[in-house]
Amino acid sequence: MAEDIASDAAQGGLQSLDAALALLARLAEAPGPQTLTDLARSGDMPVSKAHRYLASFVHAGLVRQAGRSGKYDLGPAAMALGLAALARLDFVNRTADRLPDIVAETGLTALLCVWSEGGPVVVRWERSARYMVTALGLGSTLPLLNSATGRVFLAYTPAPLTAALLAREGGNAEALTEETRARGYASVSGDLIPGLAAIAAPVLDWQGQAQASVTLIGTDPALAAPGSAAIPALLRFCADLSVARP
Repeated sequence: MAEDIASDAAQGGLQSLDAALALLARLAEAPGPQTLTDLARSGDMPVSKAHRYLASFVHAGLVRQAGRSGKYDLGPAAMALGLAALARLDFVNRTADRLPDIVAETGLTALLCVWSEGGPVVVRWERSARYMVTALGLGSTLPLLNSATGRVFLAYTPAPLTAALLAREGGNAEALTEETRARGYASVSGDLIPGLAAIAAPVLDWQGQAQASVTLIGTDPALAAPGSAAIPALLRFCADLSVARP
């Protein structure tokens, strides 16, 4: 313990806390309850140190210890923290606030879309400096099959919610859904509006469902090509705002 205090003093009082929280993160990432030895090994620390940290977490309710097995698992306080964090997530407003960032990075116009009874609808429009004429705007509703945005919602929205709209459009979604999920994004070039290319990626909640879609549009068909520099930028942007990963 003395060496921990001395080390913390040299590091501004954060090193022990960082190590303890890293150990807690290992427990959270584990598929189930873990032994003290396993946790110490995963945290690359002596068993005695891991035991001290876990004892403090048990006292705080962040960790609990099973009776006979002696294994450690997340406790009620950790669950309460997780639920509180989930309750405060506002995917749409957080994404809307960050939309100028992706526009500045890519130089492309960005749309923020959410799901509605009539399909994906544009709720935020962030224009780039590049002049572009299009009929799209706030409140526009996009089709499932012929738009990048629609394909994203098709792939990351429960099937019962998209079934009626898909039936009206009269298409087969299986291949599109598989392709979108495999890539983590959807792209079109001239499918919806001639001369307009688009790529879209989902903002996913903890269930892996799309709470929103971010779409970049432009007039260059290369935007939708596999080597487009805008694709990894969009994927990073949406992943940072998501809880799950595509």
